[in-house]
Amino acid sequence: MTDTRKVDTQKTGLFENMPVPRAVAKLAVPTIISSLVMILYNMADTYFVGMLNDPVQNAAVALAGPVLLAFNAVNNLFGVGSSSMMSRALGRKDYETVYKSSAFGFYSALLCGILFSMLCTVFQEPLLVLLGADGETAAATAAYMRWTVSCGAAPAILNVVLAYMVRSEGNSFHASIGTMSGCLLNIVLDPVFILPQGLGMGAAGAALATFLSNCVACLYFFLLLLVKRRQTMISLNPRQLHLKKEVVLGVCIVGIPAAIQNLLNVTGMTILNNFTSGYGAGAMAAMGITQKIYMIPMYVALGLSQGIMPLISYNYSGKNYKRMKETLLFTVKITLAFMAVVTIFFYLGAGSLTAAFMKDAEVVAYGTRLMRGFCLGLCFLCVDFIAVGVFQATGKGREALLFAIMRKIVLEIPALFLLNFLFPLYGLAYAQFAAEVVLSLAAVLVLRGMFQKLS
Repeated sequence: MTDTRKVDTQKTGLFENMPVPRAVAKLAVPTIISSLVMILYNMADTYFVGMLNDPVQNAAVALAGPVLLAFNAVNNLFGVGSSSMMSRALGRKDYETVYKSSAFGFYSALLCGILFSMLCTVFQEPLLVLLGADGETAAATAAYMRWTVSCGAAPAILNVVLAYMVRSEGNSFHASIGTMSGCLLNIVLDPVFILPQGLGMGAAGAALATFLSNCVACLYFFLLLLVKRRQTMISLNPRQLHLKKEVVLGVCIVGIPAAIQNLLNVTGMTILNNFTSGYGAGAMAAMGITQKIYMIPMYVALGLSQGIMPLISYNYSGKNYKRMKETLLFTVKITLAFMAVVTIFFYLGAGSLTAAFMKDAEVVAYGTRLMRGFCLGLCFLCVDFIAVGVFQATGKGREALLFAIMRKIVLEIPALFLLNFLFPLYGLAYAQFAAEVVLSLAAVLVLRGMFQKLS
């Protein structure tokens, strides 16, 4: 097959020759900025719903969280899996595999998004029970999920998968612009749809704003790929959709562990919410606010680990292990320094941060103590994230899967049960900290062994 598309030599220079700090900045900074904007858009729902001073509406947003987090299982299966495969193929100059990997990732994500919507709609009632919704919160949670899940699963998944693919070529700027376009629209629409001064839809209004913003983000990526169709290696052409064994296995070896990791995250959040809901709507609202605030540094660490993945993948396939190691060490240093500062700020300002979202004395009291527990794990969390990012970038699905199982099944979920029993409610905030301490130590040992083998 003959293809008239050309390889962008500037992107090749970024991967091969640009100084590591500059290359990391060029790839990671747009990704981090888009992650921060994404957090603002996630927090906007909580903030504007919180302005209603109705714990039931705020609890509905928190209770639906695990379902929205489950989207990430599909995002990671086909976004992380296909983008890792694409970057590694670019490092080998195997452009035919890049085309086929992108087509496979896109159409598989589209099919899964449609199936996700159908299943969640058909089995809505048992799903609400599983999420921890009760007679007080079920109706509001169902209204929130109508737009975000029943109507919005496919665009929510596709815009993330397309961003991963665009980033795999080193084009973090456009990947971030696409993501941010939807997020910023969501922030603008939230007060219009949620508050009584606007349409007064409450949590359902937040969901409608999210649905529309995801559709806009998808539209941006489709237009981008149309305009740059002669420069990009990404193919959405159905004729490139061939279920070649090498492509399917290459995507799934990385994507399945990443998807399992997110499904386990959903399981952990569901257990956390079920425990918390037993302490009332005030505790549930405080947990939801705490989780939203905690997402800020967590998404920075995640954005940094995702941003450097194309650079790690490309140099791993090109056998430039020295540059790969320099990238990793530089990233770890700057991330740990940032997380240490954030931990101190969150611990000292926990009460004020909670009160910024909801000025309810009970919610602020709960949120202060919960935030102080969660923030202690941030430095350890970032090491774990970066290690898993390296495993995904280098196609080491076994190591990524092992860490996913260790994080939730072996460490965090048992810690939730134990700590909640020993220290009701507040012990829940320390489960992740306990898990991440062990995982970060394991990450250092595994990465050290990997680089010793490569050298």
